[in-house]
Amino acid sequence: MLRPYQQAAFDAAITYIRKCYEPCLIEAATGAGKSHIIASIAEWVHSHSGKKVLCLAPSKELITQNHKKYLATGQPASIYCASVSKSLTHDVVFGSPKTVLNSIDKFGNNFAAIVIDEAHGITPTVKKVIEEMRVNNKKIRVIGLTATPYRLGDGYIYQYDNEGNPICNEQAKDPYFNTLLYRITAPELIEMGYLTKPHAEPVNAPAYDTSGIVSHTNAEYERAFEGHGRKTSLIIAEIVEIAKYRKGVMIFCATIQHAKEALASLPPENSKLVTGKTGTKEREQIIEDFKARRYKYLVNVSVLTTGFDAEHVDVVALLRATDSVGLMQQIIGRGLRLCKGKDDCLVLDYAGNIENHCPDGDLFNPKIEARYKSNESFDLDAVCPSCNVKNTFKGRDNPERFDRDINGYFVDLEGQHILTDDKPTPAHHGRRCYGQDIIAGQSIRCNYRWSFKQCLECGHENDIASRYCEKCKHELIDPNEKLLLDFKRMKADPYTSSTDKILSWRCQLWTSKAGNESVRIDFTTEFASFPIWSAPSKSSRNMRMWELLCGAVFGEYIASCQDFMDKIDDFEGTMPRTITAEKDRSSKFYRVQDYNRKSDEIPE
Repeated sequence: MLRPYQQAAFDAAITYIRKCYEPCLIEAATGAGKSHIIASIAEWVHSHSGKKVLCLAPSKELITQNHKKYLATGQPASIYCASVSKSLTHDVVFGSPKTVLNSIDKFGNNFAAIVIDEAHGITPTVKKVIEEMRVNNKKIRVIGLTATPYRLGDGYIYQYDNEGNPICNEQAKDPYFNTLLYRITAPELIEMGYLTKPHAEPVNAPAYDTSGIVSHTNAEYERAFEGHGRKTSLIIAEIVEIAKYRKGVMIFCATIQHAKEALASLPPENSKLVTGKTGTKEREQIIEDFKARRYKYLVNVSVLTTGFDAEHVDVVALLRATDSVGLMQQIIGRGLRLCKGKDDCLVLDYAGNIENHCPDGDLFNPKIEARYKSNESFDLDAVCPSCNVKNTFKGRDNPERFDRDINGYFVDLEGQHILTDDKPTPAHHGRRCYGQDIIAGQSIRCNYRWSFKQCLECGHENDIASRYCEKCKHELIDPNEKLLLDFKRMKADPYTSSTDKILSWRCQLWTSKAGNESVRIDFTTEFASFPIWSAPSKSSRNMRMWELLCGAVFGEYIASCQDFMDKIDDFEGTMPRTITAEKDRSSKFYRVQDYNRKSDEIPE
């Protein structure tokens, strides 16, 4: 039996996917029971369509948790995750994005929907899974669920809120999901008695100096948090004193060295440390012991921020800075579960996160912005003359003090439009209306534009950034941009060494016809897609490629291809930022010279 708000979220999802196949989203605060909503949606879609449903989650803990909740419906389900099992026996499958993508050919045209848990992590891998499955079913439904529907730098991940209002582009940069269907917040759940109330308490111990953290690099974290033994010991001493009569304490640190320094000041018999380098079995045992309250303090570095639930946690201590509002919300969420004898959750911030992200002091009212910012500091409403939807854009500078009309144009004292190049001058930076209609199950965006580039061949109004006319395909590009075209032509030559940003990758274990084992990685960069094969080798050149790959992905040498893939399937390692490579003219294989160099600069 679903709770009332879970039923409302389920109803909103079903109503939407009956009429539209644009990606949609449900915002449900940590502790709302997203796994129950996921189970209900998956069961309904399967039973009404007769097709399969894929449920994705970023960790094996979430996968097994969601799978367990689905089994409670009385229906069977499979798990497709390398670190758990790989089965497609049943019609509802709970899987990890990487494992699914590595076997995407097995996910054919019999899937009706993809449900994504922790949908704020809409990674290139997740998008690639959806893209590949849409080849077989272009109307496959995509339903996301998350407690934090925003991403660092990109703002909100949906275009229309749950009341149908468009999100301005200063708060949503290229959002993946079309519509937020339903929203249940932590304050509402606290009011209903489903969550524990958190509160931040002022700290007395000297906080870390985070003023030097600008880009949130490892080097900045090391300077800010490592080697401050006395400060760290004072902070830990304060946490221990404050938590004297509390049940469970989670401490979030910036680096592994920093975490070790914090652990050194905690009671050794009552404390454990988990990092990304902790072995799988050891981590599982530590988590099991913590949930069983065999020790009180759990120190971690970036591994228990989502998908981890220990109901008794009533102290969350942030000894690290983060520029991600979503990550801070997820960390606080670790302490919101109900537990017998637990009255509240205490949040202790020693790195200025609350001040930076919640300037009004409200933990549930973070400041959300997209990565780009207008020089103007005011919003301007502009009603579309075509569909009458009210849009909100950033206003333009107005030194002449012109009036503005309801449609967002500058006007003179007589109400006549101020013209620029014989066109009305917008009083804002918006380009196109965000109004929409749902036609034949698809979102059709209003085509009204305040700023546009008109095609000289057919007169069609195109976006000002368009290079070719949307209607007749005539070239619109400005002659001054030919340098950029020449640059891209150079990039199209695979035999020229190039350093490019990596957009996505796909790793798989590969066995040649001769029986030799290697790791095959299919890279997609800004300018090309190509595979590389790499393995430990007696050849110095091939061994150099393997060492570069291991260093870029894991920061350490990996002894075998199987060990490399096991770590990838266990969500360890990081996709390199860039790759420097060229195609060998004799072998026709790509050779890698390096990773993580600065990418080639595009001509101004």
